[in-house]
Amino acid sequence: MQSEVRVVQDQRTEWTFPLDPLPPMTAAEGRDWLDAQYIELGCEPLRPTGKLLLADKVLVVARDAGPARLNDPQWGAQFARAASAALARPVLTVDIAAMSVAY
Repeated sequence: MQSEVRVVQDQRTEWTFPLDPLPPMTAAEGRDWLDAQYIELGCEPLRPTGKLLLADKVLVVARDAGPARLNDPQWGAQFARAASAALARPVLTVDIAAMSVAY
């Protein structure tokens, strides 16, 4: 089975990051990387209560990173490794337009 993370921005724009050739991150490393990016990008929680689920963090980091970072192969690969590790899923689809993360 091929492991990959797909990020869909809209009907015309998407990125696919294959994970098989990359060394895996631990779950803790993935969460730490996402936390650092969340702060660096100035992300805001999706929910008015301020509660932030891990899948929400993956979604808002991808959204706020935008095409500039997602087009950067190094940043994109790190994002994919971190998201997969943090959510413990080998295959993910992050749909920014639909505001969803599917496994």
